[in-house]
Amino acid sequence: MAAKIFVFGSVNGQLQAAFSKLATLHSKTVFSFAIVTGNLFSDAQDDDQLTALLSGQLNIACPTYFTVGTLPLPPRIVEKIESDEEIAPNLHYLGKRSVTKTSEGVRIVALGGMLDPTIVGGQSKEQHLPFHTEDDAKALRGANNADILLTTAWPAEVWKNSAKAKELKIDATAAPSSQTIADLCAALKPRYHFAMSQGDFFFEREPFFPEAVEEATSGDKGIAITRFISMAPWANAAKAKSMYAFTINRETIITPPVGSTLTPFYKSAPKKRNADQAEFSRFSNANSHTHDNDNRRRKHRRDHSPPPGPERCFFCLSNPNLPTHMVCSVGDDAYLATAKGPLPSADTFKRFGLDFPGHIIITPLTHAPSLSIAAMGETESKKTYAEMKRFRESLQGMVSSKSKGKLGAVTWEINRARNIHVHWQFLPVPAEMVQRGLVEAGFRVLAEDLDYGKFTVKEFNTADEVEGDYLRVWFWAESDDVDGGSVTGKSLLLRFDETIRFDLQFPRKVMAKLLELEKRVTWQEVAQSESEEMADVAAFREAFKEWDFTLQT
Repeated sequence: MAAKIFVFGSVNGQLQAAFSKLATLHSKTVFSFAIVTGNLFSDAQDDDQLTALLSGQLNIACPTYFTVGTLPLPPRIVEKIESDEEIAPNLHYLGKRSVTKTSEGVRIVALGGMLDPTIVGGQSKEQHLPFHTEDDAKALRGANNADILLTTAWPAEVWKNSAKAKELKIDATAAPSSQTIADLCAALKPRYHFAMSQGDFFFEREPFFPEAVEEATSGDKGIAITRFISMAPWANAAKAKSMYAFTINRETIITPPVGSTLTPFYKSAPKKRNADQAEFSRFSNANSHTHDNDNRRRKHRRDHSPPPGPERCFFCLSNPNLPTHMVCSVGDDAYLATAKGPLPSADTFKRFGLDFPGHIIITPLTHAPSLSIAAMGETESKKTYAEMKRFRESLQGMVSSKSKGKLGAVTWEINRARNIHVHWQFLPVPAEMVQRGLVEAGFRVLAEDLDYGKFTVKEFNTADEVEGDYLRVWFWAESDDVDGGSVTGKSLLLRFDETIRFDLQFPRKVMAKLLELEKRVTWQEVAQSESEEMADVAAFREAFKEWDFTLQT
């Protein structure tokens, strides 16, 4: 059933009246959930209404979501948020910067507060003050799509190409606007973009579509249509529209609606160079660029443009050019594929009982640059991490069993703000190398030789637990002994920032040296034919089927 959604303008502390109205309307038309744009509370919040809210005396008829607007949240609300406690039944704080998927499957991306241009870099450390940074917005671009985008500020130039804006005399003076928000909207292409009107007026712009209509209408994808709506404050003196109800339409749109316009965020640009994508390796070292000079020339441009979407990402199953013959196992939130140009060959581990390379990529199904709340939302990031970990542990069990304990494994993750699609790379390694500390030493020594700094031992789950860019490496091996067996395992963390020119081939180079496979360092030089890739996939699936939990019924 399609989700029916109710939207408020800024409630400005009039909690009793607003939620009573919602209850009345909800009794006639059942809403899936409601959204409050702008300020739910006021700067002189009535304490009695706040107490009634916090004590559960106010009836909130359906799940209602809000973010921070232009005013700080009341201290009593902040206390609830920081304590991770429920504010009130059916009232949910989205956070200042978040990706949320409702129980109906509606994806909400929220960026509350106004842009603070005095903060040069970094994401907000707190989630309740009424300002955000450019990095907050950049992090949300990793969500890649949204049903609803909720912001406090308008996107800059949203009034362009709009007859309605011209009629209402809406321009840059109508409301605070931001290029950062415009870039976010252009990247996500939400179905609906809601913001707040600080004056007593309502503005619903004509629907708009991306500039690449020809590309968008190819196949069955349809056109991404965005509707921008700015809500007037609740109970405003001008009686401008402060309530809005709609049913979200998930049907494919092939033809732009009558009256729709080209995106107001369109900027003419030079013709795209195919080299950007040619260097984006399938299933292998996909974030790497072998042409350093080209990389430096493109750096500025790439930093200010969204990453490739799922239709051009060679880690996304929705990409029509994906080499699906390399996909080995697909779970609910992640999948396994063999690596393009694997470091080991099919003969490398034959003496240990493996007749395939074993170089496997563990990839989230969600197109996201990192395993984080900002990129995926809290629920999705946790579920995805859990399934990727389950795949890793299953692979470890498989190589150990097939080799009778002679093989262990190394898995690594490179987390960068400029990632395109996060993934882990799994590689078998002689268990003795792990147990004697040779693998760990190999990573530590080369890192210090390259002035990358020192690894630290750190166990953690998602990227939210570590600030900034990093390399994470897991070592694992098990052995039999008189006590029945033992496991050697460790997680190392190497953090780095933009002052470090981190070589994305670093983990592969370490492993190539340890395995005496230096001639196979460059994946392009050891790329296989499709028939060879298919043979490796078939051999892997046969070996892995006992540990493949996706086959369980």
